[in-house]
Amino acid sequence: MPYLGSEDVVKELKKALCNPHIQADRLRYRNVIQRVIRHMTQGLDMSGVFMEMVKASATVDIVQKKLVYLYMGTYAPLKPDLALLAINTLCKDCSDPNPMVRGLALRSMCSLRMPGVQEYIQQPVLNGLRDKASYVRRVAVLGCAKMHNLHGDSEVDGALVNELYSLLRDQDPIVVVNCLRSLEEILKHEGGVVINKPIAHHLLNRMSKLDQWGQAEVLNFLLRYQPRSEEELFDILNLLDSYLKSSSIAVVMGATKLFLILAKKFPHVQTDVLVRVKGPLLAACSSESRELCFAALCHVRQVLHSLPGHFSSHYKKFFCSYSEPHYIKLQKVEVLCELVNDENVQQVLGELRGYCTDVSADFAQAAILAIGSIAKTYTDQCVQILTELLGLRQEHITTVVVQAFRDLVWLCPQCTEAVCQALPGCEENIQDSEGKQALIWLLGVHGEKIPNAPYVLEDFVENVKSETFPAVKMELLTALMRLFLSRPAECQDMLGRLLHYCIEEEKDMAVRDRGLFYYRLLLVGVDKVKQILYSPKSDPSLGLLEDLPERPVNSWASDFNTLVPVYGKAHWAIISKCQKIERHRLELPANASLATSGQLTSEENKEGTQASPDSEALMLVPNLQLTAEYFEKTWLNLKVAHQQVFSWQGEVQPDTLQMALKVVNVQTIAMSRAGAQPWKAYLSAQDDTGCLFLTELLLKPENSEMQISVKQSEARTETLHGFVSVLETVIGTIGNIKS
Repeated sequence: MPYLGSEDVVKELKKALCNPHIQADRLRYRNVIQRVIRHMTQGLDMSGVFMEMVKASATVDIVQKKLVYLYMGTYAPLKPDLALLAINTLCKDCSDPNPMVRGLALRSMCSLRMPGVQEYIQQPVLNGLRDKASYVRRVAVLGCAKMHNLHGDSEVDGALVNELYSLLRDQDPIVVVNCLRSLEEILKHEGGVVINKPIAHHLLNRMSKLDQWGQAEVLNFLLRYQPRSEEELFDILNLLDSYLKSSSIAVVMGATKLFLILAKKFPHVQTDVLVRVKGPLLAACSSESRELCFAALCHVRQVLHSLPGHFSSHYKKFFCSYSEPHYIKLQKVEVLCELVNDENVQQVLGELRGYCTDVSADFAQAAILAIGSIAKTYTDQCVQILTELLGLRQEHITTVVVQAFRDLVWLCPQCTEAVCQALPGCEENIQDSEGKQALIWLLGVHGEKIPNAPYVLEDFVENVKSETFPAVKMELLTALMRLFLSRPAECQDMLGRLLHYCIEEEKDMAVRDRGLFYYRLLLVGVDKVKQILYSPKSDPSLGLLEDLPERPVNSWASDFNTLVPVYGKAHWAIISKCQKIERHRLELPANASLATSGQLTSEENKEGTQASPDSEALMLVPNLQLTAEYFEKTWLNLKVAHQQVFSWQGEVQPDTLQMALKVVNVQTIAMSRAGAQPWKAYLSAQDDTGCLFLTELLLKPENSEMQISVKQSEARTETLHGFVSVLETVIGTIGNIKS
C-alpha cells in the first residue's frame, strides 16, 4: 500500500474511477469509492478526485450515492465551483420516486457549506416540507435550520416560519420535534420558538407517541408555557405524572423540572415530586455511565439543600467502590456528610474511616475532612477516629487531621482537651504549609494546655530561615506572641530571636511589617498586648453560619436538569459568558474574526486572504501539553512581542481564571496562590500553524494593574493581535464577574 501522504494514492484512485471497465462493474466501482472515503477519513487529502466523484453521483445505487454525497459534503467548501456541477444531480434526486433517495439528496444538498448554494436548495426544501414521505419532511425541516445558518445575517423568512409552525401538527412525531429545534435555531435572536396554549396542549397530547429523546426535548420547550388558571395547571401536571416513572432518566429529570417550575406556588406538590423522583435518581447514581452517575450525584446534593436527610435511608447507595473514578468518590463523600443521623452515624463513620487510608492521598484527605465536618454534631466518635489516624504517622494524613482539629476546637470548645492530648508528636510528620499553619495556631491559642508547645514552636523558630511560605512565618509570629502571654519564661528568648530575624533579615514585606508591629506593641506594654491579642479561643455560634439553612425549592428549580449543579453557579456563569463571546466571535465575518475556525471566506475577501497569510483567522489548538521545563527554556530564548496593562481590582481567584482560560484553549503552566504579592501566572497556547504564544501575567496590588507580556515563536502581527484579544476577553469577563 502506498504511503499515506503520497500523491500516488490519489493518482491510482483517479485512474480507477475513470476506468470504463471498473465503471461497468457496480461492485468494483463502489469498492473504489469506498477506498476514497477510507483515505479521506484517515486524513489524506482526496480533493484531487472531486470531479470523478461528482460523476459517480449519477447512479441508481443508493449506497454509492451515500458515499459520494458524504465525500461532496466534506470537500465542497474547497471546490465550490466544481461542487455546483453536482447540484443538478442533487436537484434531480430530490424528485426521485424513492423517498430514501429524495431525503438523502436533500440532506446532502443542505450540507454543502459554500457560497451561493442557498438559491439552489430553497425550492427543494420547501417542496420537502410538503412531501408525502415523513422521512423527507424530517430532513427538510432540519434543512431549514441549515439554510438559515448559511446566511445567518439575512432576515428571517416569515413564510418559512409559518410553514414550520403549521408542521407542529404533523402526523409524524419526529417531524414535530425537528420543527421545534429548527424554529429555535431560526428564531434564536427573537427569543426562540413561542409556546402558546394551543401548541402546549397539542405537544402534551402527542407526548406518548414521541420517543424518549423527543419527550425530553418537548419537556424542555414546555418550560416556556405558563398555565393561566389553577385548573389548567393541575390538568397539565396530571398529564405529566406518568413521565416521572419513565425508564429514561432524561425524561424523568425533564418532567421533574417542569413539575417544580409549574408548581412554584404549591410547595407540597414540589416536595411530593422530589419524593417520587428519589428512585430514578438513586438508580442513576449507580449507573455504569460515569458521567451520568456524577451528574446524578450533583443533583442529589442540590435536592438535599431543600430536603436534608431525604436520602438518609439509602445511605449505603453512596458508599464508594474501589473501581470508581476519583471525582465520583469525592461527590459520594460529600453526600454522605449530609446524610448522617443518629441511626447510621456508626456505619457512615466506619466507611469513611476506611477511606482515610486509601492509596489516593487526595481522596484520603477528603474523607478526613468529611469526618471533621461530621464532628461538629458527633464530636466524641469523630475525635476518637481522628486521634487514631494521627497514630499512623503519615504526612498527608497528619496534615489534614491537624487542620480538622483546628476547625473543630474553634466551633466545639468541649473537645479542646482531647485535641490537646492528641497533638504532641505530630509535628514530625507535617511538611505542608497548611498543616504547619494549623498546628502553629493550635499551639499558640491552646499552648497552656500542651506541655511541649514552646519547644515545638522553638523548632519552627530555629528553621525559620529555611521556611519558604510567608504565611507560616506570620502565623508563627502571632502564635508565639500569644504563648508568650501565658508562658513568658519559656518563650521570651525565642520570641526575641524571631522578632530580630523578621525585622532585620526577612525579605517579605508582610512578614517584616507584622514583626515591626508586634515589636512596637511590646514597647507600649504587656497590658496593651493582652488587650489586643487576647481574643476568644472558640466561637460555637459560627457553626450556625456554616450550617446553611434549608433553601426553598424555588431558589434552585430553574437550575435543575442543567449544568449548574455540576459546575456550580459562579463557574457556570463564567463558562456561559465565555461561550457567548466565543459564539459571537464565530458569527463575525472572516476578516473581522480573531479566533474562529472552519468559517467560509467570502468572495470579496478571498484574494486578500490568499495573498497574506497573516490575515488568517486564529484557531488555538485544544489540549496543548507543554512542560514547565520546555516553557522556561523557550521563554528565555524569545523576546517580548507585546506588553499591555489592564486595571484590576481585588485579588485574583486562580481556579476561576484557570477555568476561563481553559475554555479558550489556553494552558496554565504555573500560577501563584490567591493572595500572593506580587501575583504571577505563566500561560501557553498554540495555533493550528504551530506558532507558540507564551504569556506572563503580573498583578501589582499597589498599582491595581494586571500586566500582560506575550512572547511569540513566529513573528505574525495579526495572530498576535488575535491572541491578545482572546486574553482581553477572558480578563475582562473575569473582571466584570468579580465586580
